[in-house]
This record gives sequence, structure tokens and C-alpha cells, in this order.
Amino acid sequence: MELEFLGTGAGVPAKSRNVTSIALKLLDELNEVWLFDVGEATQHQILSTTIKPRKITKIFLTHLHGDHLFGLPGLLSSRSFQGGDGPLTIYGPPKVEKFVKTALAVSDTHLGYKINYVPVTESGLVFEDHGFKVTCEKLEHRVPSFGYRVEEKPRAGELLVDKLKAYHIKSGPIYGKLKRGEEVTLEDGTVLDGKDFLGPDHPGRVVSIFGDTRKTPQSVVLAQDADVMVHESTFGKAEGKLAYDYYHSTNIQAANIAKQASAKRLLLTHISARYNGNYSYELEKEAKKVFKNTKVVKDFDIIDVPMKR
Repeated sequence: MELEFLGTGAGVPAKSRNVTSIALKLLDELNEVWLFDVGEATQHQILSTTIKPRKITKIFLTHLHGDHLFGLPGLLSSRSFQGGDGPLTIYGPPKVEKFVKTALAVSDTHLGYKINYVPVTESGLVFEDHGFKVTCEKLEHRVPSFGYRVEEKPRAGELLVDKLKAYHIKSGPIYGKLKRGEEVTLEDGTVLDGKDFLGPDHPGRVVSIFGDTRKTPQSVVLAQDADVMVHESTFGKAEGKLAYDYYHSTNIQAANIAKQASAKRLLLTHISARYNGNYSYELEKEAKKVFKNTKVVKDFDIIDVPMKR
């Protein structure tokens, strides 16, 4: 599991930061990539990565401001031309369906795959399968804005191969059945329960990705015990009133949320163009005084989220 930042700027593109988009790369887990927001020129940013558009199966939109949305029609169109024929699901505020369909119709764009739309209007469960659960919390912004919490379900422990040596079993289909926790009957009639030959389960990882927001109690719920918390930092320490007036957050507010939620790591993004060059490190330095494990991310930063043991 990796996070790759395709854009880390706020409002408008800058020379050093494109507008917002984050890729959650679940290649080892699902052979999929999930995008969170698709700011203008996201597909151009992808060209500088190893991400293949056909691997993108889900897009989660935090809200419908242009710096989080305007790259969506181009990406959807290019995905169709680049071998992406599998269905894609877009989660987000209901008007995204009208936006996409209008853009495709006006440009006479025809996709070679189906788009499924899942409207997000309130806090709660967004998606769940055997391996992952995604929930959302409604945040506080000028338009409806959400944060998403991706929870990996516990993964089965390793097969205890040394424990199997006493039964003289060769590596093969039997190992696979035992690894899945199934019962196996050997040729001599011995019955083995796979659950007896598995190590402890690995706890799942949690990644929380915020949309634009003022500081709100829902933020702590979203980030509770997260392995990685991704939060906007549009404003700096001394700009609390500006942040409130414009429905955004400061670096210090984000750090306080991470601390209150017992998150393990805080990644600050959505950086205003005012904080270019070394000024962005001042945001990090200030936030670290509140929450030590803080990093201001840059475009194309890749953050590994290691499996828990």
C-alpha cells in the first residue's frame, strides 16, 4: 500500500505544485489504484509516474470545487484510449454525475467502459468488500465536502511451514488450502485444520484522506488511530481567522487533530502558492511542535504504508 501525491497545491496550479490529486496504490493487495480528487492536469502528472490509468478502478471526490475536479473528464477520456475497458466507480457529491455526463456529451466523447456513480451525501459507509472498508465523514466547507477513511481488514497470518514438516507434506495445493484456513484430510486419514497452522492475523492499515474543511469534531472521528492522516494545510500558524473565513485549516489545526486522534503520521497537502520553496518547510516545522511525525508533501512524493506485524 502506497500513497502517491499527484498534486499538492491549493486553488490554482503553481510551478512547483499542481492542484490536488492523490493515488492510493493497492497493487499488491488488489492490483488496483484508487484516486482521491482529480484536479486539473492530473493525467499529465500521471505521465511522470508508473501509474497505469487502466488500473484506476475507483475515484473518490471529496468535493466539487474545480481544483479537485477539473481533471476528471480528461482522465476518463484518456483511460478509454489507454486500454482501460474495465468499469470504474466514482464516489462523491451527487452533482458529479451531471458534470461528467455534460463534459462527455459536449465534447462528443465516447468511453469504452461503464462508469458507476455512487452519490455521497452523508457520513457513513461508502464501500466494503472482503478486504477493505471505506467510510466518510461530512466536513465543514463552503460546499459539501467529505473526508474518506480507508480501513484494510485484518489479513491472515503466514502459514507455519515448520509446523507442517512433521506431516511430510510437500508444497502445493494442500498448502494453499491450509493457508485459506480450510480442513484437509491426508492420505493416512489425518485431518488438519488450517486455522491451527496459521500465525497471528496482521492488523489492517488505516488511511484517512480529508477534503477541504475548517476544523470540526468529525475530523477526529475520521482520523482516529489512522496509520496515515492526509490533511489540508492551506494556511499557516498565524492565519487562523483567514482559515475560518475561507472554510480551510491551518497547519497547527491539522496537527492538533492528528494528536487528538492518536494518528501515527500526518501528511500536509493543499499548500497555498504563498508557501513556495522553503516557506513550505516552515509549515512543517511549526506543525512538528504540536505533532512530531508531520511531513509537508510535494508532488510525486511516494509514502509507503507498511503492513503491521
